[in-house]
Parts: sequence; structure tokens; C-alpha cells
Amino acid sequence: MAKVELKQPIIQEISENIKDAKSVVLVNYLGLTVEEDTNLRKQLREANVIYKVYKNTMMNFAFKGTEFESLCDQLEGPNAIAISKEDATAPARILAKFAKKAEALELKSGVVEGICYDSEGIRRISKIPSREELLSKLLGSLQSPITNFARVVKQIAEAQESGNVPGGGAEETAPAAEAEPTAEAPVEA
Repeated sequence: MAKVELKQPIIQEISENIKDAKSVVLVNYLGLTVEEDTNLRKQLREANVIYKVYKNTMMNFAFKGTEFESLCDQLEGPNAIAISKEDATAPARILAKFAKKAEALELKSGVVEGICYDSEGIRRISKIPSREELLSKLLGSLQSPITNFARVVKQIAEAQESGNVPGGGAEETAPAAEAEPTAEAPVEA
């Protein structure tokens, strides 16, 4: 079997993994301990992020002609890729957080939703909350005024039922209009 035939399945695997990916982040993993690597892989797996170590030449072939081709310039030394098809910020978020504890992990670059970022850009993207967190915050901010409005309406209804309506429970009337002159009162000219 020729070497090209042996490499083709690996290139195909990478191509399948990056197909429809929202983000791909390239890292240098050299220097991670086995324990650190195992822990990192676990965190990425829990977030449905594919994390693989491939030869640079294989990644280079797979990236050519795709939106991830810009990563080819960074394919020097030992590299791993983290791929997410669901949450565009998950790989950057998990890898950047992990790199704070494991200094051996180096963020190199990445492509997030079609835009290439250097290591600093990936760090900035890592600060963006996940889609679920953003939706939760949005829902909370929408729910708060509605909840407060419902609470006020309920308090007003309870007050009316108990007769503790502001103003002593009597119907409020409009302020008396200025008295119109009557025939008995002299009219100033």
C-alpha cells in the first residue's frame, strides 16, 4: 500500500470533522502532563468539542480550500485542534481557561464563524459567554420587568379586595374646578 493511500483516511477524517464546524482552534500542547491532557480532553468532550492531534501535513491537506486554510501558516511544531460544530466559542473558552492553569498549553490561532484570529483574538473570544449563558441572561432580563409588573398588579388587587386601597378606599374624584361665578357673587369686569 502506498503512503498516500494510508494518509487519505486521516485527511478525510479531519475534513469530516471540520465540515460544518463553527470554530477550529489550533494549540501547541507540548509540555502538558498526561494528567493535564486527560483533564483537558474530558472538559472538551463534555462540551461536545472534538480534540485531536494530527500531523501538520495531514491538517494542511485537509484545511486547503476551506475557510480554515488560514490556519496552515501556524502548522509548525506539535499541534492539536479543537473543533466545535455547536458552540462557536466553546473551544476558545475551555482552552484559554485551561491554559491559565497549564502554562504549557499555547493558544496559536483559530477560525471562529469564518473569521481567523491570532492567539490574542482567541483569548478575547474566550471571554464571550456560551450561547446558553447569553440566552439565560436575556431571558432573565426580559422576565424581571414582567415579574415586577405582575407583583404590583397582584398587590393592587389584594389591596382592593381587603379595602386597603390608597386614598382611604373611597373613589377618587377629580379636583374641584374653580367655582364659576354665580348670580349672587359679583362679577369683576
